[in-house]
Parts: sequence; C-alpha cells; structure tokens
Amino acid sequence: MNDRPCIEGSTLRLRSHSIHIENRELASITGVKDVASFNESEVILMTEGGGLTVDGTELHITKLNLEEGQVIIEGQIIAMEYDDMPVQRGSIFSRMFR
Repeated sequence: MNDRPCIEGSTLRLRSHSIHIENRELASITGVKDVASFNESEVILMTEGGGLTVDGTELHITKLNLEEGQVIIEGQIIAMEYDDMPVQRGSIFSRMFR
C-alpha cells in the first residue's frame, strides 16, 4: 500500500485511498480507517478521504483488514457518497441495532 507523509519530518503516515468497482457487484476499497455500520442495504466507512456510504442490496463485507486499510464489499451496488463530516460513533448497542 502506498503511504505518504502527512507532516514533514513526522512519522505519521496517511494511506492512499482508492475504490475499484467491478460490474457493480464487487467494490474493493483501500484507505479504510473504520467501519461505522453495515447491513444488507448500507455500509458506512471512515476512509482517508472522509466518510463513505455505500448503498445497495444484498451487501456483504467479504474482506475486512483495518491494519492494511482494505475492505471488499459484494452485492448489488447502487450508489456511493462521501461525507466530509465525521461519523458519530455511539455505543456498541446503538451501532448494532441501526
């Protein structure tokens, strides 16, 4: 994965962020920092590029590796939308029953 320095002289790194979609059925997303919530119709991710909502039907996260910042989503992808506002994180129970 390509890392680039975010502050000159700092050891902090930003991951590059990319999205690759195949036939509207498989999305490979890099630069993912966290999964805020997910169900069969919506996946909400925090990425290096901001909040990202993936809308669709029969969505499933088939790969999740936050150390590498990679998520693979399968299903019928209808739309993707960025939100520059940070995702509000509630308790584990509020996130489970969204």
